[in-house]
Amino acid sequence: MDFNVKKLASDAGVFFSRAMQFTEEKLGQAEKTELDAHFENLLARADSTKNWTEKILRQTEVLLQPNPSARVEEFLYEKLDRKVPSRVTNGELLAQYMTEAANDFGPGTPYGKTLIKVGETQRRLGAAERDFIHSASINFLTPLRNFLEGDWRTISKERRILQNCRLDLDACKARLKKAKAAEAKAAAVPDFQETRPRNYILSASASAAEHELRLTQTEFDRQAEVTRLLLEGISSTHVNHLRCLHEFVESQTNYYAQCYQYMLDLQKQLGSSKGEIFSGTFVGNAESSSPPPAATSPPAVGAATLPAVPTIPVVPTIVGVPNTVAESVLNPNEVKPPASGTRKARVLYDYEAADSSELALLADEMITVYSLPGMDPDWLIGERGNQKGKVPVTYLELLS
Repeated sequence: MDFNVKKLASDAGVFFSRAMQFTEEKLGQAEKTELDAHFENLLARADSTKNWTEKILRQTEVLLQPNPSARVEEFLYEKLDRKVPSRVTNGELLAQYMTEAANDFGPGTPYGKTLIKVGETQRRLGAAERDFIHSASINFLTPLRNFLEGDWRTISKERRILQNCRLDLDACKARLKKAKAAEAKAAAVPDFQETRPRNYILSASASAAEHELRLTQTEFDRQAEVTRLLLEGISSTHVNHLRCLHEFVESQTNYYAQCYQYMLDLQKQLGSSKGEIFSGTFVGNAESSSPPPAATSPPAVGAATLPAVPTIPVVPTIVGVPNTVAESVLNPNEVKPPASGTRKARVLYDYEAADSSELALLADEMITVYSLPGMDPDWLIGERGNQKGKVPVTYLELLS
């Protein structure tokens, strides 16, 4: 390899002279060319933009990928310019485990059926999370990285060049000042034996310092203008990041809306099957072929939940002939609450009545409920003031 020793020595000399100049400025032993207030504001604004962009970028990465090991792995793949391998989300992994557990326990059992339903919802949540991460990475993280790795590096490079130009300018000012002082001193105390040669040399030295100062000043002004234009471009960067932020918020909104809808659907599915699983807790077995005698029959409602009401004989249903007794009993507008057997219940979720026979519910309100013979075990009669209607058991928390 061919080294230019003279150039290497010259560059080293310039580096040490600039380092000395910078140190003297910090110690207050040398004058420093100050930039105008507008330029200083641009520098402060650029530094603030860079610092906050880094913090927002890092914390967004933590939000999208909480696992630090996974973030390090993705960083290494990016630096190696290789495609990041597809990674299973936590929701998808949970869905896989639930499906396997359901197959092991029996997909036809109540627990197995529920595991399959919940697992499918978790899979959909994991897929929605994957789409959100991909969208946020492209529309938000990539522009922030491009600014830090592109525009900011260019700004930093030009600022370093401007700093070197300023140091050279201040060094030229110091040399010119020193040459002028030496020339003035020589003029004040002339040497009659060597006056003309010495004064000529000092004057030539001052002229050379002035010429060098003009060149350095021109270079400094040119570099200051280049740097100023780059710093003023920070406003365009803010506009671009604002647009990206709107896209990030939109992606996050769509993601949470999807998750809410998936969980709402799952809640309805589980609510419809919850009565089948826990119906024995609230109502007796409604599938008995023939009821025992009234004197020895157990109450229609479990003792730990709702006390029994007087038993009304069940009239067999004939095809094509309406069961008038059951219809009259189950019509909430015509039945009266039993003297004993009512309970208080707290509503767990909002419920919209499907027809006039049902009672609309609001979450956390208190109502009075009771059961009637011949009713669907998933339903109770609910009363709120003068309002009365059927209410689903799964939407209630029965109180003792």
